[in-house]
Amino acid sequence: MQTRNKILDDFSQLMTNAMGVAQGAKTEAETAMKGLVDRWLADRDFVTREEFDAVRAMAQKAREENMALKARLDALEAAQKG
Repeated sequence: MQTRNKILDDFSQLMTNAMGVAQGAKTEAETAMKGLVDRWLADRDFVTREEFDAVRAMAQKAREENMALKARLDALEAAQKG
């Protein structure tokens, strides 16, 4: 019976070690993949959400100013004709 417990103990220890190695490999693979994706994204010149929102706000403001100037120009042209 003692031999059987030794075999089970050895097998249990082997599985524990294998799980530790697998967890370490998983963590290393995740780190490597994150680094690869970060480098790929940096090479693509993508903008951040904050940059996009800032440019969108500037475009909206410019559109509103253009509409106001068009209305003013239309009023001036109408006054000149009439």
